[in-house]
Amino acid sequence: MMTRILIADDEPLIRMNLRETLQEQGYLVVGEVGDGQSAVNLTRQLRPDLVILDIKMPHIDGLAAAKVISSEAIAPVLLLTAYSSRDLVDQAREAGVLGYLIKPVRDAELMPLIEVTIARWGEQVTRRKELGQLKDRIETRKLVERAKGHLMDQQGLSESEAFRRIQQLAMNSRKTMREVAQAILLAQQLTA
Repeated sequence: MMTRILIADDEPLIRMNLRETLQEQGYLVVGEVGDGQSAVNLTRQLRPDLVILDIKMPHIDGLAAAKVISSEAIAPVLLLTAYSSRDLVDQAREAGVLGYLIKPVRDAELMPLIEVTIARWGEQVTRRKELGQLKDRIETRKLVERAKGHLMDQQGLSESEAFRRIQQLAMNSRKTMREVAQAILLAQQLTA
């Protein structure tokens, strides 16, 4: 499957040259825009595998667009710019940019940077997913522990009996232990 790339640069000639270079290297350019706001909108719509942004663009600049795209976790961002000041590099890092390339682009630099940027993005997506799953498990464990405590207090059950009761209710009702624990805690609130 071809890597889908969106290009945002306010100079049409640069967009055209970049598109041709990317296509020669086997990438699919799914969109080209000349300003940051259009880049954000089209990224939301097309969900490309990578967004290449110039820093200096009308409406909102590439750094602001990168910040929005990164914060919404839509796609990885690679900045392509003529500017290399420490301040801009720091701003790019803070905006969530994963790659930074100075114009004029040398074709030999582009493909490795694209591939590494996409790989790092994939690692970030995996970590975010794992983190979400861990948070969910911790929250479920907390709810089950509170529900167990309630059953132990109200029905005089041991910890293992309370756990088994929640487990049995979950199996019999085809609900998750989290849903059963939430129901027990809700019933406790209603009777309190």
